[in-house]
Amino acid sequence: MEFKDFIERLAEAVEIESVENLMPETEFRELDDWSSLSVMLLIAFFDEEFEKEISSSAIKECITIQDLYNLAIA
Repeated sequence: MEFKDFIERLAEAVEIESVENLMPETEFRELDDWSSLSVMLLIAFFDEEFEKEISSSAIKECITIQDLYNLAIA
C-alpha cells in the first residue's frame, strides 16, 4: 500500500477530518481528532486492512504517522 493511500484509509478509520495536513512526520497523538477511542479504531484498522493484530503497546512505541505506516507494512 502506498503511503498516500495509507493516510487516507487511516484518517477514515480513526475519524480524522483534515487529511491534507497529514505528513509522514505528523505526530498523530497531537492531532485534535485523536482520542483514546482512536487507539481502538486503529487496532481494528490494522486487523481489517492488513490482517495484523497489534497491541496498544505497539502503538505507544509509534510517534509519527510514518511509524504507523512502517508497522503496517512490516
